[in-house]
Amino acid sequence: MAHERIPLRLVPDPQPEEPAGRDVGVLGAAEVLPGLVRTALLTRAGAVRERTQARFDAGSADPAVVDAALREAVAVFAGQDLLGVGVAAAGVVDPAAGRIIEVNDAPALRGYPVADRLAELTGVPVRIEHRARVQVLGDRWFGAGRGRRSFASVATGEVLGVGILYEGEVLAPAGGRSGAHMTVTASGELCTCGRRGCWKTVATTRWLRERAAEQGFVPEAATLAALTASGAPAAADLVARYAENLVLGLATVQQLFACGLFVLHGEALDGGEPFRALVEARLRADVLGGGEVPTVVLGEAADTGALLGAAGLVLSGPRS
Repeated sequence: MAHERIPLRLVPDPQPEEPAGRDVGVLGAAEVLPGLVRTALLTRAGAVRERTQARFDAGSADPAVVDAALREAVAVFAGQDLLGVGVAAAGVVDPAAGRIIEVNDAPALRGYPVADRLAELTGVPVRIEHRARVQVLGDRWFGAGRGRRSFASVATGEVLGVGILYEGEVLAPAGGRSGAHMTVTASGELCTCGRRGCWKTVATTRWLRERAAEQGFVPEAATLAALTASGAPAAADLVARYAENLVLGLATVQQLFACGLFVLHGEALDGGEPFRALVEARLRADVLGGGEVPTVVLGEAADTGALLGAAGLVLSGPRS
C-alpha cells in the first residue's frame, strides 16, 4: 500500500459535533512506544470515546510481537465507521513509507511497517508521524495550547521528547527529532544511541529508577509519584535532581524559541503539582530575561496528548 507524503498543517480549532442523526465518522488514534501500543476512538471534536492498550516484549527483535499487540489494540475500532487512523510513534519514522525506521529501545520496531499493518487490520487510511511532532498538534487543537501561536509539548517517562509550535508552525522535520539525543553534558553516561551525555540519559524513568535503587529505595517506592509523596529528604532530593535534569533540555528550548508555555505529559503527571512547580521554578531560574516568563502546566489526564495529535493526523489528511 502506498503512503503519500503530505506535510502536516494546522487546521482551525475543531467545531462542535455535527447534528445528531448525521454520520460524520469517528477518528482512530494509535501510539506506538517500546513495549506498548495504545489506541483510542475519538470524536471529531477530540472527545475520547474508548481506549485500550496492549504490551509486547521490548527486548524482542521479532516483529511478530508487535503484530500481536496491534491486533489486540485495534479491537477498540471494531464495528466503527472510522475516517482513518493516525499513529504517533517513538523513534525515527518515515511518514512517506509508513514505517518506523529505528527505536533504540525496541529492536522489533526497526523498519516496522506500522501503517501497512494497521491498514490491513482496519481497512482505512493510516498516517504516521513522530510522537513529539504529533503531540504538539494534539495540545494545539484540543489541549492547553489552544489559541497560542507558540508553545512546547513535552513527553516524559520512558520516552523523552519535545514538540515545538513556533508562530503557528511545527518546528520539526517530517519523521521528527524529539531532542532526546541532544547533548546536555559532554562527559555524561553512554546513551543507547552510542553517544555520551544525551538528555535522555539523565531525564527519563530509567535514570530515576537507577538512582533510586542506588539509594536503597525498593521498586515500589522508586516511582515519581511515590518519591514525590514520600516526604523523606533523600526522596525530595532525588525528585529535585530529576526536575533539574528535565530542565537541562527545556531551558535550551526556551532560550532558542521563547515558547513561553510548556505542557508536560507522561510520567511528570505522576508528580502532580509539586513536580510541576519544581520544573517551573527551575526553568524560570535557568533562562535569560526578556520575553514571556515561562509557564509549566500539566497535560491531559491519562496522557492522551499524543493520541489526540494522532487523531489530528486524520483530520489534516486528504479527503476522498
